[in-house]
Amino acid sequence: MRWQLHLGVVLLALPLNAQSNVGELRLKVADPHGLGVKASVTVRNEAAQLQRSLVTDDAGLLTARNLPFGAYLLSVESAGFSPFSGVIEIRSALPTEYKVNLGIATLSTAVNVTGDIPLLDPEQSGSANHLDEQAIADRPASLPGRSVVDLVDSQPGWLYEGNAVLHPRGSEYQTQFVVDGIPLTDNRSPSFGPEIEADDVDSLTIYTAGIPAEYGRKMGGVVEVNTLRDEQPGLHGEAVLSGGSFDTAGAFAQAQYGWGHNTVGISATGNMTAHYLNPVVPENYTNRGTTGDFSLSYSRDFTPKDRLTLSVRHELARYEIPNEQVQEDPQLQHPAPSPGTPPQLQTADNFETIGIASYRHIFSPDVLLDVRGMVRSNSDDFDSNPSSWPIVVFQHNYFNEGYFNTSISIHHGHHEWKTGLESDNLFLHENYSDIITASQIPDPVTGMCYPFDCNTASTFGFAANHPDLEQAAFVQDLIHYGNWTIDAGLRWDHYQLLLNQNAVSPRFSLAHYFPAAKLIVHASYDRIFQTPSFENILLASSNQVQSFEPSVLRLPVQPSHGNYFEIGASKSCFSQVRFDANYFRRYVNNYADDDQITNTSISFPIAFRKGILYGAEGKLEVPHWNRFSGFLSYSYIVGNSWFPVTGGLFLGDDVVTATTQLTGHIPDSQDQRNTARLHMRYQLISRLWIAGGAEYGSGLPFEYNGSYQTALEEYGSAVVDRLNLNDGRIKPTLSIDISSGFDLYRKERRSLRLQADVENLNNRLNVIDFGGLFSGNAIGPPRSYFLRLASTF
Repeated sequence: MRWQLHLGVVLLALPLNAQSNVGELRLKVADPHGLGVKASVTVRNEAAQLQRSLVTDDAGLLTARNLPFGAYLLSVESAGFSPFSGVIEIRSALPTEYKVNLGIATLSTAVNVTGDIPLLDPEQSGSANHLDEQAIADRPASLPGRSVVDLVDSQPGWLYEGNAVLHPRGSEYQTQFVVDGIPLTDNRSPSFGPEIEADDVDSLTIYTAGIPAEYGRKMGGVVEVNTLRDEQPGLHGEAVLSGGSFDTAGAFAQAQYGWGHNTVGISATGNMTAHYLNPVVPENYTNRGTTGDFSLSYSRDFTPKDRLTLSVRHELARYEIPNEQVQEDPQLQHPAPSPGTPPQLQTADNFETIGIASYRHIFSPDVLLDVRGMVRSNSDDFDSNPSSWPIVVFQHNYFNEGYFNTSISIHHGHHEWKTGLESDNLFLHENYSDIITASQIPDPVTGMCYPFDCNTASTFGFAANHPDLEQAAFVQDLIHYGNWTIDAGLRWDHYQLLLNQNAVSPRFSLAHYFPAAKLIVHASYDRIFQTPSFENILLASSNQVQSFEPSVLRLPVQPSHGNYFEIGASKSCFSQVRFDANYFRRYVNNYADDDQITNTSISFPIAFRKGILYGAEGKLEVPHWNRFSGFLSYSYIVGNSWFPVTGGLFLGDDVVTATTQLTGHIPDSQDQRNTARLHMRYQLISRLWIAGGAEYGSGLPFEYNGSYQTALEEYGSAVVDRLNLNDGRIKPTLSIDISSGFDLYRKERRSLRLQADVENLNNRLNVIDFGGLFSGNAIGPPRSYFLRLASTF
């Protein structure tokens, strides 16, 4: 467990409407005669803690896109003219046109001054969190492969398990990333797929309740990732160099050039580290990794009503799988390898190429058409050297995907309608083989073999392919009526992989604003239909597994059906303090989880009869108070998985458990009851700030069937001392961090910034997972140091 927050995250992580509800501002700045004026423009929303600094072109025109619905303070300045300040509201997906006429400074000293935009948006329909460009740029250091997931993990209700696998409100593998309007439903953690580097992201919207009907299939939490920046005339860009502990180093560069009605953007990233995944023991054996990311985009406004955007992105990750003590110490292996045999080395890689095309047409001031398409190729490889113990594994999985979505937005009176269709066609290819290197000779005392059954086949191979065809349709309406806001929707899903199912899912959010109390009360209901994880689902469902292990149980993994409930409130005090609180309950049938092959990152889906999750979240925040800002957040989560198992692959002794354990429940693997985060920041001078914070976790549950002595041999005393073996709980984690930043140079849009981070300052050994029922060991990083130099132009 590690702390990764500072001011940018603090200030820009407040609840607001889901980013699917975003609009566009088309601004024209003119002089008293109506002629265009080049001007500097600031757009600010306090409820979203969003601020954009933009510049109009020579004709005084500017377009600001991806603005969450809400009220914005608009400030305009140009040399020789009186400044302008006013409030404008963005409440529709249709472009909002606004004209500012500046007065000559020598003739008029009048300035349109308005009060500050309040910390609450009275027309928000639910709770979500938004991180804008500045929050992302000022984030604390992250190890390669997890810069975006670290930002998501900083929000209440989210936590890590294992190798930076995100779990929203206790859900397993049900996080959906929506990249530039395209949903990606595969696992995006470092051990499953390459990431989009956070520096290449313009904004994030993160939410776990009140989810719009246009999103489905993975519903634990939805993260909208917008990589397309506001189009500005001329050349603009950024370059970043970073480095620190564990031989970590990285470089990022991006540039954007706009001319006329055209904009071209390009970016590239490269990173390396000796601490890519969370190791299984503190020694951090075999844990090097490298990542890369390249993107190219082009957009053109053919007319004020027609816009085309094209983008292509290629990402890669190559990394080692951390060894346990048993892989490094031949004396612990059976049979013992020959003297001089090198230790186990398992490596993996992920490659992905994505092409996206989108077209937008405005039929009228009240009707907007959006069409989006995506093609994607993704591959995952796993290799082992001959010394691997207890099993040598090889895997080459890949899929090709074609996605299409079309939607129409209609503004009518108090209503903001949106309806659409989507089709996702994914073609899976799996290729797996293994060789068991552990002894298959029964122990003379116990008569058993370890860690596999004595009758397990010494070699096994599998290859298969199958299409995954999914379609959906939705309709939703956002209604503003007085102090009431209603967001209602209905979604239909069709899933066809190994099973063929349909589902209808209503969604409903209701909020009321009490102006005198500066209070918003909201409630939401989400009916969810979640498709199983498709990682190795063909292998887990194949009859061929019978040749690997004589004792096999295969159950088809059904999609999850469930109901999500949330009630909450947001209150502003003294125009300086904001308090948010939510209570939630989730009931899920065929509750999704996963199992994995011993000492590998290769997993496959399973399911329990049901899961029940409930909890509460609170956040007390001071966005601005002179030079001070900070927050305190707390999350309480309880999760239980109920027997019997209803889907998945079970081998050997697990078959007995799966067939005899028919009642009762176990803690969900993300059942961390208490998580608290504290952050404080102080601006010493205009160019220098310092920050400090802490994160506490009460510990995840685990199940370990070995003896205390075996645990010592495999993991060492330092790890075992952080466990409560009697209660089956990891002992509490605590990480204290400090950060500081200094602007070496700053003038207009050009800047040079240096940032230093010290993470886990208390150098506590934080165990994240331990030999869990469905997860391996994971140790958080020790005290670590990072520097980051960023230049913008």
